Amino acid sequence: MAELNTIRTATSTRTAQIDAGLRAHMNKVYGTMSVGMLITALAAWAIAGLAVTTDPSAAAAQLPNGKMLSGLGAALYLSPLKWVVMLAPLAFIFLGWGALLRRASAAAVQLGFFAFAALIGISLSSIFLMFTSFSIVQTFIVTAIAFAGLSLFGYTTKKDISGWGSFLIMGVIGLVVAMLINLFLQSPAMMFAISAIGLLIFAGLTAFHTQEIKNTYVAHAAHGDQEWLDKSAYDGALSLYISFLNMFQFLLMFMGQQE
Repeated sequence: MAELNTIRTATSTRTAQIDAGLRAHMNKVYGTMSVGMLITALAAWAIAGLAVTTDPSAAAAQLPNGKMLSGLGAALYLSPLKWVVMLAPLAFIFLGWGALLRRASAAAVQLGFFAFAALIGISLSSIFLMFTSFSIVQTFIVTAIAFAGLSLFGYTTKKDISGWGSFLIMGVIGLVVAMLINLFLQSPAMMFAISAIGLLIFAGLTAFHTQEIKNTYVAHAAHGDQEWLDKSAYDGALSLYISFLNMFQFLLMFMGQQE
């Protein structure tokens, strides 16, 4: 009986340690993601401010809504450089992030995530030229509330939603193809459908990734590899960051008020 009680005590202690570690791990995930969002917002706001001018003599171009672009703005939004700005974050994700996780230290992975967030900020800066600041803030708040609810569901649900992963990833691939096609078609109806479907896909991915982050930590916590766990936290932060960002952009298509 004494041995049984000892085993039970050790098991309870180990469970409590894993629970405490999981809370700390999730706090790191959400904290890193929040800092990334702040970097993105500041970068987008700063670049948008530099991209416009109120001096007609200094304007390099003018947008249909009447806003005058500085030389930087014309280069970022109207020249071939815009494709570099748009595709640089994708190149980082598909070509750089995996290598960073495998070969770099946890500190370098964190720095890479923040650099990615800054790149996204530059590519998103044009929203400050197209939409009112009020509608951008309003959409961000709605996105944050929806994200919190979806992530909470993914964290607390007892249902295994790992099967959603392959279905949702296939949906993302289809979404990217549709968006590339619509770059040439410029169809408002197609853009509306893409936004609606994209919102649903990334809402599902928010819950899916949250549960995946939780399960991954629990499965590996016993190994005691803190370096790996730190990298895992940053990888999880990136997954949730991307889901939040896409939900925000798709919601902005519905809620954003044009300048």
